Amino acid sequence: MLLVIFLILPMSLMSSEADAETWQQTNGPYGGPISSIALDPSNPQVLYAGTEGGVFKSVDGGSNWSAVNNGLESTSHTYSTYINSIAVDPSTTQTLYAGTGGGVFKSVNGGASWSAVNSGLSSMWGNNVNSLVLDPSTPQTLYAGKQYGGVFKSVDGGSNWSAVNSGLSSSYVNSLVLDPSTPQTLYAGTTGGVFKSVNGGSSWSAVNSGLTNSYVNSLVLDPSTPQTLYAGTQGSVFKSVNGGSN
Repeated sequence: MLLVIFLILPMSLMSSEADAETWQQTNGPYGGPISSIALDPSNPQVLYAGTEGGVFKSVDGGSNWSAVNNGLESTSHTYSTYINSIAVDPSTTQTLYAGTGGGVFKSVNGGASWSAVNSGLSSMWGNNVNSLVLDPSTPQTLYAGKQYGGVFKSVDGGSNWSAVNSGLSSSYVNSLVLDPSTPQTLYAGTTGGVFKSVNGGSSWSAVNSGLTNSYVNSLVLDPSTPQTLYAGTQGSVFKSVNGGSN
């Protein structure tokens, strides 16, 4: 009998370990492909998902979701319910920004209602915003990476935007990241590689040495060691430990 117990116990432990390594699907959202997820830094149970059908919100860690699209679905802006990116103001977490196929939208009540904040953002190629990043030390300062048009900057919470593209030879921006320890330092992942700015977007320079695939879809920066950067390309992940120099 003791031998039987000894054999069963490891199997149950193995089952528990396997369960701990298994992903669980949440109940929704149901807006089509999910392109972005943002978390409320003050309450990790609150999440926002950006989909082809608008923004969805969960207040219970993803167990349940509800659409929060008032002001998105009623706008005349084309593709405004196609959400590419979401940014949450870390100092006032009820304030959200959504980068959409119709520009940038802002909510000041946790997604209950939205309004367009696109003054100065328009270009001849449309208003598709792929990426949004917010300066954590000065949350009124935002950067938007557009599908065509490069990088735009706002210093008044999205009310007004201006292009900041000097030195940015690729206008198709897929991803933006900001160094939280030095917010003037930004990186842009583009169809022409990675570009870096050390002056809040006023000027950019290519940092592509060793990057054999120049189509960069995504970027992430190690917040504890901001010189460490990862770039996701069309088929590989590249790593830099010196701020993109190599």
